Amino acid sequence: MVIELLGTRLIAPFYDASLYVWSSLISVTMISLAIGYFAGGLWADRANRSGLSLIIALAALFTLLIPWATRPVLLASDPLGLHGGAFVSALVLFFPSLTLLGMVGPFAIKLATSKLDGVGSSSGTVYAVSTLGSVIGTLLLGFFLFPWVGSRQILVSLGLILFVLAIAVAVYEQKNFNKTIAVLPCTLLAIVGLCLVPKIVGAGNVPPEGPFTILSEKESLYGYVRVIEQNSRNLRFLTADASMIGAANISDGLNRLTYQDIVGLIPAIKPSIKKALLIGQGAGNMAMTLRDKYGIVTDTLEIDPAVAQAASDYFGFKPNGRAIVGDARYEIRHLNGPYDLIIHDCFTGGSEPSHLLTVETLQQLQHLLAPQGVVALNFVAYGTGEGHIALASVSKTIKEVFPEQSLFISEPGEDFNDYIFLAANQPIDLSSPSLNPVQRNWLTSRAFNIDSTDGVLLTDNLNPLEHLQIRKSENYRHVLVEWFGNDLLVR
Repeated sequence: MVIELLGTRLIAPFYDASLYVWSSLISVTMISLAIGYFAGGLWADRANRSGLSLIIALAALFTLLIPWATRPVLLASDPLGLHGGAFVSALVLFFPSLTLLGMVGPFAIKLATSKLDGVGSSSGTVYAVSTLGSVIGTLLLGFFLFPWVGSRQILVSLGLILFVLAIAVAVYEQKNFNKTIAVLPCTLLAIVGLCLVPKIVGAGNVPPEGPFTILSEKESLYGYVRVIEQNSRNLRFLTADASMIGAANISDGLNRLTYQDIVGLIPAIKPSIKKALLIGQGAGNMAMTLRDKYGIVTDTLEIDPAVAQAASDYFGFKPNGRAIVGDARYEIRHLNGPYDLIIHDCFTGGSEPSHLLTVETLQQLQHLLAPQGVVALNFVAYGTGEGHIALASVSKTIKEVFPEQSLFISEPGEDFNDYIFLAANQPIDLSSPSLNPVQRNWLTSRAFNIDSTDGVLLTDNLNPLEHLQIRKSENYRHVLVEWFGNDLLVR
């Protein structure tokens, strides 16, 4: 379980923590264990109750090699696309160690069984202990290790613990089964592993190619959060795995994402806005624009504490409302409205948190919205051709909840884009006199029409959004690779 969970943290920066990555890891785990159970049973019957120590030592060595092999395996699997790449990389990286660990169970049952009428209780005890160990490892990893220790360091520590266990079992085999050289091969493998540890740990410290500087890098429960600068273009980025979630000038901190400029005009359309909610804080540029330009008090909601910290440390974000760190669906249920403006900005690259874009979620937001309020939703997608059904589905879902909807495109002329939906219970007057002619023309030039009839109504029960966004996810990742180079995504 520990290796399976860590797998997402190693693969997600390249393929994102999508349903396909999880499906690949679970499938590889099941395949590995099935083969391991079968092979372990055959070996246990033929090995005269010895050999378990060597299996554990080999599992330790392959576990140590996972961090070292991650980079070349991910780069080699990239041409296979999201589906094939995620599955093949998981298979190559985790199949050896998981198969060997699967062989441990049958061997342990063989060792614990002294006569046939005791095989039931022996096998039951082994599986119970194994399952309990998986539960403890999962809780220890998720609740304590992940927030404080990097994935590579955890895998290295796990490999070293397995080596210690292998040597202890070897001593037991040598003493009880007249296995005269059981300790020697395990010790030699452990020495090889120890010699490789410095190179394995250093494998993740490859500096990125190109004119970029990484100011900050932190692994959180939700991904690798990085702050990156490109001095030649006066740009500072905030990224989480394969998603860019913030960009600003280095010199003055001004926002560089056009879609946020569109959302920033909403208070000009509706000057009565006094209180806002930003779901998906990112670098905090949107909240700071609302504060500095319009004096709007903005509550922010961000799931990742590492992102919230980076926004404060490197983008000058200082909230003038509540700064909430937590899961959106949970926190929304505990918020008190009404809000004049709700900005829904949880959709960038990689995979979207689909549960945040359903009829049920939008209904929750509707209950928090003031009668004359507006919901602004940012969604990265294709506007036409293959993959446009995702955008149509978002439009259809919004229409199910809100009677009024307007759609804008961030960069006219480009099919792959940020699309900004404005939704409300009352008509939105884009010809408001509070907009000056320049603002009105700029906004009008970005108006976009989408036919939602082909879309899928997204609900908590049926939400194929990740499937509909495969083309977008693959293209977004390639855009980042072209921009930053492979080193950034496979650290």
